[in-house]
Amino acid sequence: MPEGAGEEDRYVDPDDLVVLIDDSGKRIGTAPRGAVHTRSTPRHLAFSCHILDVGGRALITRRALTKVAWPGVWTNSCCGHPRPGERMEDAIVRRVREELGLDLNPEAVNCVMPDFSYRATDSSGIVENELCPVYVTVLDDPEEIVELYPDPDEVEEVSWVGWKDLYRTVQTMSSLLAPWTVAQVRALGDDLRQF
Repeated sequence: MPEGAGEEDRYVDPDDLVVLIDDSGKRIGTAPRGAVHTRSTPRHLAFSCHILDVGGRALITRRALTKVAWPGVWTNSCCGHPRPGERMEDAIVRRVREELGLDLNPEAVNCVMPDFSYRATDSSGIVENELCPVYVTVLDDPEEIVELYPDPDEVEEVSWVGWKDLYRTVQTMSSLLAPWTVAQVRALGDDLRQF
């Protein structure tokens, strides 16, 4: 960056923008992803995806220790932000491929909680403030399960756990999990056969 150039003069990759929303969920603009997650995070659009296998196990991921917010905390399979104009299902497929090296069928990604919203503050003071629809997808091919290639900048480790076990963990040891995951699993209940 040239000397004297202000922050507003920096090039912003259009693929690294998040969608800002008002309290009703109406889109009101965009902002660079890196500038959004602060101590005064504006409300923005995100997603959470829970990947299940045919046996009812859920893929959970431990956030990389280098993450700014909630480092090393266990969470659902994948979280992220849609790009401006990007369909949510396409954003999920993109982020799952980037974070886990897994290709999902966008037609098999189902929204189960379209209005999920939360605000949480990390121990470092970083705030999440998201309208975050929750999606579930079930992998039909057992071979897909072993073919994970986690991005170490995003994911420290992965584990397959029974959904009922995850639900019990949320009830008894919620501090091990990200706050959005705790709220989602509680809301989804202990039996995902309904989805």
